[in-house]
Amino acid sequence: MTSYLLPAPSQRPPASPRTVYTIASGDLRLSANITCWPAQQQFEAAVTAALAELGWAAQRAHPFDPDKGHGFIDSQRYGIEVFKDIPVDAPLVVVDAVWQYSHHVLAGLRSHRGPILVVANWSGEFPGLVGLLNLTASLTKAGVFHSALWSEDFTDAWARDGLRTWLDTGELRHDQSHVRDLPGLDPAAAEVELGVALARQLRDDKAVIGVFDEGCMGMYNAIIDDELLNPLGIFKERLSQSALVAEMARVGDDEAAAARRWLDERGLTFHFGTDEATELTEAQVTSQLKMYIAALRISDDFGLDAVGIQYQQGLKDTVPASDLAEGLLNNVERPPVRSRDGARELYAGQPLPHFNEVDWGVAVDALVTNRIWTAMGFDPATTLHDIRWGDEYGGEFVWVFEISGSAPASHHGGYQHSYSMRQPPMYFPLGGGTLSGIAVPGEIVWSRVFVMGGALHVDIGRGHVVDLPAAETQRRLDATTRQWPIMHAVLEGVSRDQLMARHKANHVQVAYAPDADGADRALLAKAALFRELGVAVHLCGDVKL
Repeated sequence: MTSYLLPAPSQRPPASPRTVYTIASGDLRLSANITCWPAQQQFEAAVTAALAELGWAAQRAHPFDPDKGHGFIDSQRYGIEVFKDIPVDAPLVVVDAVWQYSHHVLAGLRSHRGPILVVANWSGEFPGLVGLLNLTASLTKAGVFHSALWSEDFTDAWARDGLRTWLDTGELRHDQSHVRDLPGLDPAAAEVELGVALARQLRDDKAVIGVFDEGCMGMYNAIIDDELLNPLGIFKERLSQSALVAEMARVGDDEAAAARRWLDERGLTFHFGTDEATELTEAQVTSQLKMYIAALRISDDFGLDAVGIQYQQGLKDTVPASDLAEGLLNNVERPPVRSRDGARELYAGQPLPHFNEVDWGVAVDALVTNRIWTAMGFDPATTLHDIRWGDEYGGEFVWVFEISGSAPASHHGGYQHSYSMRQPPMYFPLGGGTLSGIAVPGEIVWSRVFVMGGALHVDIGRGHVVDLPAAETQRRLDATTRQWPIMHAVLEGVSRDQLMARHKANHVQVAYAPDADGADRALLAKAALFRELGVAVHLCGDVKL
């Protein structure tokens, strides 16, 4: 009889009574983990103190690494090793004070059998809230039951009560009464007819969306499989970012200079310096404009209807940031780009919808939005934003929607009201400029496409952008990332905690309409389109149909 060397049975320590295990998922970038570690320590101390006051001990499941200078889980492999020493049935808290890569801990969380709570600090300075929203969305897609909670320092009664409930029962449910399923629609309504017609056209004629290196920043929730996309009529063209860099090398300096002159003539302000390590330079912007031209030419080669550039991780050590190129692609008015032989202008008079960080929920939404808004005669410029933070102002809860610089200029009122600043070195070692500005007041439709229960869903709602005093805008920029474009958004009929409890992404998609009536009509058309495609549609907050 042949004998084999079998692996030893997996041994995990038993859970200690009234002990909560804590973990901290971090960034993949060492510079970010080192910079953010003090904020993580401070928040972990607050969570530990709150647990102690409720009679529970916190056991941190992994140590501070003096060689690295931080105590984050910074890779998928490390996360798997950490979970080997966590009792499989123990209460587990994921403490997020910063942006985190969800795949670092997803493998362990998939097999964990004890109650899971994800907590984040209510702070704009370090994006723990953004990290929480990504992780909870990833867990939702993975079908892993979890709870979530957020607080500035866990001294407030609301957070303490929520923590107590989770400790006592193993789960915490928040109010989501703002969400309702799409009711029956009048098939004779013009907007419903439009949405249905566009859906059938998409399904019959099909669309090709290009993705430069799928998967970015640990966003498992942002990857939607072909099996879910293809029935919509959407097909992936998988591209390599190395091809993008190679195409950039073929773009002439004169072409980049022409694009730069076009932007200068329209009033885009560049905040230039001379230090490549910390300031925006002419060379960085030239590289970014070559990326813009290269992306359009590759998109033309493959007949793309939309495109997504991963950039972060993929290109951060190779070329300056992609955000300026992304923002230009998303705008109707942009520097003209011709085919390599000069015979044709590419995508003339229209945006090429770009989905930042190759988030497929954004890709589907941007494509649909572009087609509806174009058909209705509205500005089809659309972008995602991070749900970064928010605060009360003037009797309303005003969100800080903020993204790394890829917002279209029309959202700021045009290039003359937009500016470009160097990206923070912590995340962008080779720099590059943003396409930034303050979003103009107006009516918006917001939405999110996501995966839940193995199927596609979309949450959709109405909102408006408010005009805050300059001092308040600056306070919010200083409290978050001042280099990035900002939108002061009010979501109608949706409270702060309702959005945090329900939203299935760190990203939200936004598009302007000319007025409230136009926004209501565009929302109806969008809902009808998604329903016709078989996507489950959920209305959020005050929505008029």
